[in-house]
Amino acid sequence: MVRLSPETRRRVERLFDGAEQREEAAHLLEEQCGNNLAFPTQLDAVALERYRFAALKLSEGDLERLRQAVTLAKRDWRDLLMAAGFGHDIYEHERWLP
Repeated sequence: MVRLSPETRRRVERLFDGAEQREEAAHLLEEQCGNNLAFPTQLDAVALERYRFAALKLSEGDLERLRQAVTLAKRDWRDLLMAAGFGHDIYEHERWLP
């Protein structure tokens, strides 16, 4: 399990209301949207930001939508990046802040 980076945590806090929802969102990202995705190598918290930000962006602050985005990432992380608008520019996720 790879913990959230400070920037990922920042976005979780901006999107989700209440400590309980924030912790559930963080737990979901740490447990299910990390190095369990089909990557050729292990990634650290900062390298995972692109995928985790994409899932957060698609969630729009809704836990069920976050679960759906994580499911999409597990099926094919490239589809997740495209759906979030992060598929054509490897730095686009860094400009996204809810």
